[in-house]
Amino acid sequence: MYREQIKVLDCTIRDGGLINKHQFDIRFVREVYKAVSEAGVDYMEIGYKNSKEFFSPKDYGAWKFCDDEDVKKAIDGIESKTKISVMVDVGRVNLDDVKPADQSPVDVIRTATYVKDIDKAIFMCNHFADKGYETAINIMAISKDRGPELDEALHQIEKESKADVVNIVDSFGSLYQENIEHLVKRFKSIIKTKEIGFHGHNSLQLAFSNTIEAIIHNANYLDATVYGIGRGSGNCPLELLIGFLKNPKFNLRPILDLISKEFIPLREKMEWGYIIPYAIAGMLNEHPKDAIALRDSANKDNFREFYESLVD
Repeated sequence: MYREQIKVLDCTIRDGGLINKHQFDIRFVREVYKAVSEAGVDYMEIGYKNSKEFFSPKDYGAWKFCDDEDVKKAIDGIESKTKISVMVDVGRVNLDDVKPADQSPVDVIRTATYVKDIDKAIFMCNHFADKGYETAINIMAISKDRGPELDEALHQIEKESKADVVNIVDSFGSLYQENIEHLVKRFKSIIKTKEIGFHGHNSLQLAFSNTIEAIIHNANYLDATVYGIGRGSGNCPLELLIGFLKNPKFNLRPILDLISKEFIPLREKMEWGYIIPYAIAGMLNEHPKDAIALRDSANKDNFREFYESLVD
């Protein structure tokens, strides 16, 4: 599947950081950046730009905050065309903390929002665009917000926002290919001046196939992570996506080396991927937080009891 307009965003450090409170060390982040750069990936999302007014640095690592100096340490000296992205959550960032783009190593700021907060997301997105950043709006938990309020939000984004991209986010990993087809077509029927993207979670082992479905219907911005790392069930594996796209600009070899050297050992320390509690949460269109809590408990493999607790 070759289409020149397609862009790939690696969110290994940002989404993977939701497992370990963003406490990846600088060496590891540099190794990921080197590999995705050599692989020809268009963007790397290095973390969140959250305010220390809302989250304590005692509890979270550097990639929860993405101070410019920390980002520079992670990428300096590495020859790369891969652009750096950070994510911000509505209500969790101090806009004054964000320097103009020409004074920052960051190229892209993506604003994550729920449909109900679209006004705030548009305001933030436009603020970052005015500072010179590429921008995107990520509409989270899309499986819960598919009523007329979604259409209203999309019309508002199209009319009022300066976003370059609008991303469909299957936060709970509960969508199937038919849902993806419907959503991409729905977004594209309203959003005419911006690209459409897709971010999938792997609760039902469908993140990769759903990403392919989004591509088929002309979504051009695609999220993925190395070895599928990410909160709970994880994300679309970057290596599978690169292998599928057949674009000669991508090189799979550096990602395979990175998995062998860094992610196989990491998988022994951190848990992510297809595990039954995450699958149950996906089946029931529920947030994975209860499944994550179960996996941190003494009864982590009591799958039936967990299922009964959600369906009762």
